[in-house]
Amino acid sequence: MSKKAVVLLSGGIDSATTLAIAKDSGYEVYAISFNYGQRHRFEIKAARKIAREMDVKKHLIMDVDLSSFGGSALTDDIPVPKREKIENIGKDIPVTYVPARNIIFLSLALGWAEVLSVTDIFIGVNAIDYSGYPDCREEFIKAFEKAANLGTKSGVKGKKMKIHTPLISLTKAEIIKKGLKLGVDYGSTHSCYDPDDRGCACGKCDSCLLRKKGFHEAGVKDPTVYS
Repeated sequence: MSKKAVVLLSGGIDSATTLAIAKDSGYEVYAISFNYGQRHRFEIKAARKIAREMDVKKHLIMDVDLSSFGGSALTDDIPVPKREKIENIGKDIPVTYVPARNIIFLSLALGWAEVLSVTDIFIGVNAIDYSGYPDCREEFIKAFEKAANLGTKSGVKGKKMKIHTPLISLTKAEIIKKGLKLGVDYGSTHSCYDPDDRGCACGKCDSCLLRKKGFHEAGVKDPTVYS
């Protein structure tokens, strides 16, 4: 009987690579994506395509309307910051941070994992080439894992939950190189926070700049179509 894992799949580089790592590690993958009221749906489309290409066991797309309380440029009527150079990305938590997003998403993934009798959850958080989000740090993941094992039937019955973060200490270039070795088609992924109506990336939001930097440093052509 194959081991099973729940993998959070956003449709971007990191989550696609994480899914590939889980599959390469021998897991039967149950992917979960979130339609959370973000300003566009291209990442959901990308997640669907990636799930099909990587032949996941099941792909669940949940509706969780985080736009009902807003507070982020990704879920509210707030402009997405644009920059000419990656050096201009600030050190403060950016306006594209969605309040408590990973806490909410991991909690929902945890609930599904319990129903599936799964004790392994994979998430593509990264603490190196990222935009400064507090819920992408190792300290947060460790704290969530502890809470998961204190607050679930599985945890208190001795079936300990494990939150896997295989990309936590990798640069974007290292992530891309790893994914390419595992056969990830990055042309199917979507990173831009503010694409045009056709889904073409803006090229100037933080996510686009980090993506460009990753492909440049990996020495690989970026398959993204920029507007």
